[in-house]
Amino acid sequence: MDRVEEPLPSRDGPSSSGATSRTLLARVKADDPAAWERLVALYGPLVYRWCRRWDLPDQETADIFQNVFQALAQHIAGFRKEKEGDTFRGWLRRITDNKVRDYFRERGREPGGEGGTEAQMRLSSLPADAVDSGSDHDLGTLLKGSVDLIRGEFEWRTWQAFWLTAVEGRLPRDVALELGISPGAVRVAKSRVLRRLRDELGDL
Repeated sequence: MDRVEEPLPSRDGPSSSGATSRTLLARVKADDPAAWERLVALYGPLVYRWCRRWDLPDQETADIFQNVFQALAQHIAGFRKEKEGDTFRGWLRRITDNKVRDYFRERGREPGGEGGTEAQMRLSSLPADAVDSGSDHDLGTLLKGSVDLIRGEFEWRTWQAFWLTAVEGRLPRDVALELGISPGAVRVAKSRVLRRLRDELGDL
């Protein structure tokens, strides 16, 4: 079989110029509806899981989830990375925890409420940096969401070259044999997908 020595044809995804030169966060700040949809799709599962950690009822979880993104819409323009280690994920986690605190504070004023005090103690006992560091599972959820968002922008062979090397950890030469392309083309395909991820999510 003839080997493909040139990089894979670039019919994958948008270029890094024009509208896509701005990252997702910049487009959200510019009130781009499509960017908002992508942000919610990406971070929604994290917010939901953060809420569920406190054994909230389904309806209350849904209400807090909505409140978190309403607060995000109100304050997103003010988000800045002012010091090393600041992350959008940590900032969103603080918003979520504040909304959970609000819920338990209100619930604690209701007669017969249970669990509010204990939950507030659990929240207040978190280390100061806990909301910023996140867990490996949080990062895995975020990575999976970001990959799912861009999957449809790439041809099958480009995506396979990326997935088999970057995710499954296989050697470019082995993937090249399987896909019928050169190892160089495999590396170019992997780089193209990773660059697209950075373009989309760079300042998040």
